[in-house]
Amino acid sequence: MKKSLIKYPFVTREVEIYERDNGHKIVLAHKEGGMVNISSWVKTGSINENDKNNGISHFLEHLMFKGTHKHKAGEFDKILEARGAIVNAATWKDYTFYYVTLPKGENNENFYKAIELHADMMIDPVIPDYEMGAPFDINDKTVTDKRERHVVIEEIRMRKDQPWTKVYNATNHAMYTSHPYKRDVIGTPEIISQVSQEEVMNYYRTFYSPENVTTIVVGDFDSEDILNRVVEGFSWGDRPHSPEKDFGPDSPVKETVYIENKANINSSFMMFGFLGAMAKDLKNIIALEMLAVILGEGASSRLYNNLIENQPEHIFNMIDAENYSFRDGSNFFVQANFNPEYKEKAIELVKEEIKKVQNEITEREINKAKKKLKSRFACEAETVSDIGEAIGYYMTVCDDLNLAEEYLPICESITIEDLKDAAKKYLDLNHAVISILSPDNK
Repeated sequence: MKKSLIKYPFVTREVEIYERDNGHKIVLAHKEGGMVNISSWVKTGSINENDKNNGISHFLEHLMFKGTHKHKAGEFDKILEARGAIVNAATWKDYTFYYVTLPKGENNENFYKAIELHADMMIDPVIPDYEMGAPFDINDKTVTDKRERHVVIEEIRMRKDQPWTKVYNATNHAMYTSHPYKRDVIGTPEIISQVSQEEVMNYYRTFYSPENVTTIVVGDFDSEDILNRVVEGFSWGDRPHSPEKDFGPDSPVKETVYIENKANINSSFMMFGFLGAMAKDLKNIIALEMLAVILGEGASSRLYNNLIENQPEHIFNMIDAENYSFRDGSNFFVQANFNPEYKEKAIELVKEEIKKVQNEITEREINKAKKKLKSRFACEAETVSDIGEAIGYYMTVCDDLNLAEEYLPICESITIEDLKDAAKKYLDLNHAVISILSPDNK
């Protein structure tokens, strides 16, 4: 087992990384106090799906809590929540992760139990048919089963009725030509209603392999003791390695793409979407995060000041900007809710603000952006859960925890010219997707 040490910001000791012979990584981070966090990050999400199984990663996330050979469905949550634990999971494009945060208890009693149960769930899920629910015809309205298949389908339906989901999905799908990122992480009712237990288990065995999993433990503990317990719990056997997939970044659209859809709504929704830098390209990622702050974060941002606060006509109800980092390239969005009577003007006003930021940035704006990003970065080390999630991101999406140590120096080094260059490179309107969701006048 290989051991390496990483200087991680805002923690009192170096973070220990252990890589086992089978590829499973174990990360131990020290945080004083009585709370501990255990999480496992799996390098799979919608990136490993296709048109036939889209949504299987998220469905599997739900089914992982449906029992093992040692513990029946519901026991995992019941035992840990009785000890004050927060138990949850999440699926995104590049990863799926599962975590437990709880008080470690007297003589580490709760802590040891959480490691044991978490490892058991990750290594030996049963996913029985009676918990999953039988496949069914999505058009059959007489089916009223309440098992997990139907829980997920109802979640999909609720999301798809939301205007922001509609405008985001249209934008996201159009931004990519071939990359799996173009699919919605949650999948479709048609697929989830038909996917079999065998398909789900095959997906689990394929991608939940040791080299795809990083287990992170954060808290105040004896490292040797906890390392031995994690190694013992994660007994992988002879599970095969996952197939290697390297999609690489997709190419942006060659010309501005405009999409307009209709819905039963009263106001209009808008999203400008751009493909950005890869997650491990830290300098450009930070530059895009700064541009998001300058353009659209809070009441002091350009978009709010120029298009809401100081706009003579009431065109926009809200507007902001965000950058989401992914392994194979980030997404930069400007999103707004606006008065449908001013559709053409609203689009032009946003275009003007994007063009301006490519050529005009002040010292005050860059200093404000740096201050916000530094503060946000510091907040990621406030709790054991925050630290676990930040480490999981760097280990899983970036493949490099050293980037955490480099974040603040790079942030400080960025200049106005760097921001202008990033804006010209990534926020080129000729490579933008513009998606509008308008009221259906009918």
